[in-house]
Amino acid sequence: MLNFRLTITTAQRQALDRKLAAAQRLADLRLVKLILTVFAVVHYQDTEQAAVVLQLSVAQVEGYVLKFLCYGVTGVAFKRPAGRRPKLTSTQKQELSRLIAAGPSACGFAGACWRSPMVQQLIKERFGVTYSVFYIAELLKHLGFSYQKAAFVSDHLDEVARQQWRTRVWPEMVRQAREKKALLLFGDEASFPQWGTLSYTWARRGQQPVVKTSGKRKGWKVFGLIDYFTGRFFYQGLEGRFTSASYTAFLARVLAQTTQPVMLIQDGARYHTSAATKQFCAQHTARLTVYQLPSYSPDYNPIEKLWKKIKQAETHLHYFATFDALTDKVEQALLKFAHAPREILALCSLPEELALAA
Repeated sequence: MLNFRLTITTAQRQALDRKLAAAQRLADLRLVKLILTVFAVVHYQDTEQAAVVLQLSVAQVEGYVLKFLCYGVTGVAFKRPAGRRPKLTSTQKQELSRLIAAGPSACGFAGACWRSPMVQQLIKERFGVTYSVFYIAELLKHLGFSYQKAAFVSDHLDEVARQQWRTRVWPEMVRQAREKKALLLFGDEASFPQWGTLSYTWARRGQQPVVKTSGKRKGWKVFGLIDYFTGRFFYQGLEGRFTSASYTAFLARVLAQTTQPVMLIQDGARYHTSAATKQFCAQHTARLTVYQLPSYSPDYNPIEKLWKKIKQAETHLHYFATFDALTDKVEQALLKFAHAPREILALCSLPEELALAA
């Protein structure tokens, strides 16, 4: 294990921040991991702890740090690997990415979700190139796509309201927050059930994997807020239902822990918009300003990605024999992210169009 103290200058940190933003836009996951590793080791001064936080091996962390030590900020990049000349040109790959992002319907296919044979046919028809259907998944990964479970979108979605929020309301909120040096907080809640949650995993064909469950219909509820500028994370767990009283108590706790003006962005949950909550907000208008997200727009709330990350890493496919075992597991995960603001910023960035609008 490497034993040293890693420090970086302000100029190096700023340069790494710029490279991190560029790597995220280009979906260069290896470069993102390298930069986050440098930041983690600088923060924790311990490669083992950094490896736990980033979910990497110690060897990976040490390799990234050695690369930074050898080549500095200018060497924080990955060379294109040598190999056979690709069948598709860079321009064609960009066009393919655009077509995939547009969806099957826009390309003349039925349905709303892509399958590998459909992509294979699209490439053959548009570019005259034939790929094995088994290679399509690898190609899409290189283009920045991943195989994901589809999600429903309400047919009540108001695209006009979303467009107005994205192009007018959101940029104005960012401007005001910077001008007032305010916390720009995205809020949401999550529930972690004791009976457990399931997700995809590897298993032998014909042998469905099983996970024990207590079967107890009980869950640990968590209020959360993340600051868009710094990645600071506020949270409060509770047993029982989300209510106006518990929500306003959480907001009061956040106000007591801070001194800056607070600009709160929330969805339309009933306890967010109840008379009691409105009364509380009216009593704290000197510091607290509340904004509503457009209806049915969880994709505009970056804390949703944080909940997903915590559940994937800490509760999916886990067995919780007791309620205390569940709460301990969730609280440890929340505490880890509370001490890793850069990871929250990297994980919970807004959709690209919102970031551009800002």
